[in-house]
Amino acid sequence: MVGGPGTFDALELGLLQALQLDGRAALSRIARRLGASERTVGRRYSRLRTLGLRVVGQPVPARLGMTRWLLRIHCAPDSVGSVAQALARRPDTSWISLASGGTELYCALTTSTPHERDALLLEKLPRTPSVVGVGAHCLLRLFTGITSTWYASGIPFGPAQRDEDGVPVPASERPGHPGPLTLDATDRALLTELARDGRAGLPELATATGRSPSSVQRHLERLRTQGALGFSVDFSPRHLGYDLMTHLWLRVAPGEVSAAGRALATHPETAFAAATTGPHNLVATGVFRGAHDLHHYLDHRIGSLPGIQAVETAPILREVKRLTAGT
Repeated sequence: MVGGPGTFDALELGLLQALQLDGRAALSRIARRLGASERTVGRRYSRLRTLGLRVVGQPVPARLGMTRWLLRIHCAPDSVGSVAQALARRPDTSWISLASGGTELYCALTTSTPHERDALLLEKLPRTPSVVGVGAHCLLRLFTGITSTWYASGIPFGPAQRDEDGVPVPASERPGHPGPLTLDATDRALLTELARDGRAGLPELATATGRSPSSVQRHLERLRTQGALGFSVDFSPRHLGYDLMTHLWLRVAPGEVSAAGRALATHPETAFAAATTGPHNLVATGVFRGAHDLHHYLDHRIGSLPGIQAVETAPILREVKRLTAGT
């Protein structure tokens, strides 16, 4: 029996997991995997949507010749909200959070050209009077994959190479491709529509792109199989009792960054982990039930990672923008 808005049974947790493995999986296939009727799974999916569940299509920057950045922006106390909202309106920002003492913003964005990068980092932000300081960190390698958004309660919500049906999961930035994938007008239109609704049907996508459903299907399969498109499950971990999200900045000994990053990505608390430039060469976001769990994690899990020299924590006070992809 399903309880109130904050209560979830095994079927709903299984549905969230299945969507994390493949955001566009048909509800009929998910129902077969979960041993339930399609009608029942459809009702649970509708309930989760009323609680804010979204599946968002996101381009994979590394496959499209783009560069991902993580900004730490220090603002005057009375202007942090207006700066955050201005950044949230930009199509190149994917998420923005307010952390620390309420004067520091964390902003993830993607740039396609050096001109785009310089326009924001060297011109726009430095000329904003209420911005006190900016730290720009280039993300060098993602360890959790573009579609890892959160984990919970022992359920492995992270990326997988294939699901149990043998279907490839286009969640990671896959190595071995010869170069950036070139997009045409149909690809770009698809990415725009999927950023709004990652589960939009072929008829809707065909209408949006002006192409036939079969053409849309071919473009969609190409983007996925080439590792240029991933799908994120956006569902607040607070619904499951995880009330504390924290940015972690780690300084790791040279030669140990990849080992520490790979180990960090296996932790069920880790929603995001990447190697980065700057004084801290590994950055992560963790999801916890409360302060006690965070302390235990830092003391027992982070401390056991190879080569850890220092850790800085910055609890997230408010999420201003979540998982809005720009192309």
